[in-house]
Amino acid sequence: FSVPVFYLVMIYSDYTGYPFPTAPPVDPFAKIRVDDCGKTKGCFRYGKPGCNAETCDYFLSYRRIGADVEFELSADTDGWVAVGFSSDKKMGGDDVMACVHDDNGRVRIQHFYNVGQWAKEIQRNPARDEEGVFENNRVTCRFKRPVYVPREETIVDLHLSWYYLFAWGPAIQGSITRHDIDSPPVSERVVSIYKYEDIFMPSAAYQTFSSPFCLLLIVALTFYLLMGTP
Repeated sequence: FSVPVFYLVMIYSDYTGYPFPTAPPVDPFAKIRVDDCGKTKGCFRYGKPGCNAETCDYFLSYRRIGADVEFELSADTDGWVAVGFSSDKKMGGDDVMACVHDDNGRVRIQHFYNVGQWAKEIQRNPARDEEGVFENNRVTCRFKRPVYVPREETIVDLHLSWYYLFAWGPAIQGSITRHDIDSPPVSERVVSIYKYEDIFMPSAAYQTFSSPFCLLLIVALTFYLLMGTP
């Protein structure tokens, strides 16, 4: 005695009240909007003038959503991008959120605490609603974390103002390594999540060539070379 396969499918569907389960669709990563910067969210851009979340060396945005703060990070790297919350402008004793590109192609949100000059991963991770993508040799991510947290050394309260440390660099087998530049950028002043600004910080290369002194030096050297020595 045999039963047609389609009949078995109908019996299963009627019995359970729904058809065979299928994999849920994967939503594409929504691109970061920079036209909202300074209006409905705060932004930091590091790189060339006019750069956006897809072209800056480093990009970060933040905005309040209820009891959470949503962060968006992006950097020109195939490894990791991070933001640190610090009571000063120096590395050490900082609460750090990092988006790490692993060997499986995923971007994971990890929580670290800077101990001196190295980052220690903390198992208690305040991030939620996490998403990330690695495209065009960039790590980009989005996540939320609570504004208020129970008093703990490794997780700061975001309703207070902190200096923001910006860093990115390579990863080996999903583990972060030293950041790309010796002196990563830092916010000029403490950042309040209740104030939205759009702040641009020129990259080191742009700072070098935009300095009036350096431009004068280049002109002088060019003139010297063209005129020759006596």
